[in-house]
Amino acid sequence: MSRPLVIAHRGASGFATENSLAAFRAARDLGADAVELDIHATADGALVVHHDEMIGPHHVAHCSLAEARAHLLANGEPIPTLDEALRAIHPDMTAFIEVKSLAPRHDETLFRLFDRSPAPHKVAVHAFDHRIVHRLGEQRPTLHRGVLSASYPVHPVRCMEDADASVLWQQWKHVDEALLEAVHGAGMQVYVWTVDDPEQIRRLLAMGVDGLCTNYPDRARAAVDSLPS
Repeated sequence: MSRPLVIAHRGASGFATENSLAAFRAARDLGADAVELDIHATADGALVVHHDEMIGPHHVAHCSLAEARAHLLANGEPIPTLDEALRAIHPDMTAFIEVKSLAPRHDETLFRLFDRSPAPHKVAVHAFDHRIVHRLGEQRPTLHRGVLSASYPVHPVRCMEDADASVLWQQWKHVDEALLEAVHGAGMQVYVWTVDDPEQIRRLLAMGVDGLCTNYPDRARAAVDSLPS
């Protein structure tokens, strides 16, 4: 059985500014197996890494790339492009891309950036909008895909099957043995987000989650490494 993944939420955001190149670069040394980040499309079709749909008073979708880049993060870096982020993440690590919103006209841009990244086979997508996940999967059946859930799903496997996803990204407070049994019984996986408390990390590992998305990958790494072989 493979060991649970340690996923750095927006990079190692407990140590560096979230969704910054510094946070992505720090993740590996803090024990992360993977990095999670968020993307939006700008008005001129660029894909930028940013959690919120707003940059200051402006909607990302209404900003040009130049306008988005003019906004500096708390650490002084400009908002990174997806291309920059994928190159900053160590090629041994998986890049889990949360697609916040994405019109179909941007799909080819997304795939092109994946294809020219240092590790195209280690890029995956997930979203709260399960229609996006399904659409991307129809075009790229080999793309690793997940669906996000912020509450307890009545039919977790059904919602994954509807989106043709193999991973349920579940808010950590809404995970129990029954959910894990259902998802694992269907041959699928559960990643939990965003869990930072060491006690809760250990509890979730004992339950059998497949991945931990955390702001503090060093804490999750220590807990995973303490599991019996």
